[in-house]
Amino acid sequence: MIFKKAPDVQKRLKEILKKIEMNYIKFEQIAAIRSYGSKSRAIARIWAFPTIWQEALGLKPHYVIEVLSEKFDKLGLEQQTKTLIHELLHIPSTFSGALRPHRTGSFHLGRELEKVVRRYKENKE
Repeated sequence: MIFKKAPDVQKRLKEILKKIEMNYIKFEQIAAIRSYGSKSRAIARIWAFPTIWQEALGLKPHYVIEVLSEKFDKLGLEQQTKTLIHELLHIPSTFSGALRPHRTGSFHLGRELEKVVRRYKENKE
């Protein structure tokens, strides 16, 4: 697999974060990467920086959002945006370096995704 920085995706993430209320996300601690040659069924995925590594290296929490070129680049703009919002929703409000699962207690990522996408579209105009 080949990994390359994705400045276009980084820019999109910044635009998305301006329009939705996820003020706990520290944009400067998120990197966007485009991968080539993955056999995964995923369109995109988020990678966390575990607490043990943060402590060992003396660094703050960071996240990497990887878009899989073969799938992500074929999507329309709206579906790409929804995919990026989905990945952002995996970041917990503590911005600790951990990841939120799709379902836990009262949190259901699918339902939350629809709310956030609506909010994004309302603020888009």
